[in-house]
Amino acid sequence: MQIRPIESGDNEALAKVIRTALAEFGANKPGTVYFDPTTDALYELFRTTGSFYYVAIRDEKVVGGCGIFPTENLPQGTCELVKLYVAKEARGTGLGKQLMEQSMSWAKENGYTHVYLESMPELKKAVSIYEKVGFAPLDHPLGNSGHDGCDIWMLKAL
Repeated sequence: MQIRPIESGDNEALAKVIRTALAEFGANKPGTVYFDPTTDALYELFRTTGSFYYVAIRDEKVVGGCGIFPTENLPQGTCELVKLYVAKEARGTGLGKQLMEQSMSWAKENGYTHVYLESMPELKKAVSIYEKVGFAPLDHPLGNSGHDGCDIWMLKAL
């Protein structure tokens, strides 16, 4: 398994991993990244200052990814952990946790003090992993992600 920064040729494969995973868990609903047009242009999205995206490759195939994004209107020093998805054939290997930890390390090294994330009940396995690495639940969203289909909000100090 190789983890590397996103490249311009990764867009289509990443969009497929993300949308396939959301459909598998019944989370392919309006107000989520499933319908977000930026899902098809992640390389371009992650050219934004203060952002970074890691891609996991196995056997020359994209099998997952995770990133950090300076979502609009988040508190000072806070970034958002975004688009953490792993293809079915790579789940259960610790890859998701590895991608998340690498992303949070990047965030800390780049001056962020807190990481925020949004999720949904359909992704309860992911939510349990977030809790295990120290994310605490919030009773309201932060910032302006544009994903009003998410109703789980969490925050972690770095």
